[in-house]
Amino acid sequence: MKQVHLIISGSVKGVFFRDFVKTSAEKLGLTGFVKNLETSVEVVAEGPEKKLLEFIKNCKIGPSSARISNVGVEWFEYIGEFEKFSIDY
Repeated sequence: MKQVHLIISGSVKGVFFRDFVKTSAEKLGLTGFVKNLETSVEVVAEGPEKKLLEFIKNCKIGPSSARISNVGVEWFEYIGEFEKFSIDY
């Protein structure tokens, strides 16, 4: 089990990107959150490393209306601090 922190930039606001990320995380059984930052989107997710790698691939693609320019990825040890995956506002 691991935790991954993503900062995703590009055209990711107003294109249902957060909903896409939440749905992807839930399908993979991950916990964490997604939220808008000023010019990007922040994601923290926890779960099995294999599932997180698949999740990162999904985030790099995004919904069809998004245009991803960069995905910053940082790995951390699993903490177990989340009960579900949520959209934070």
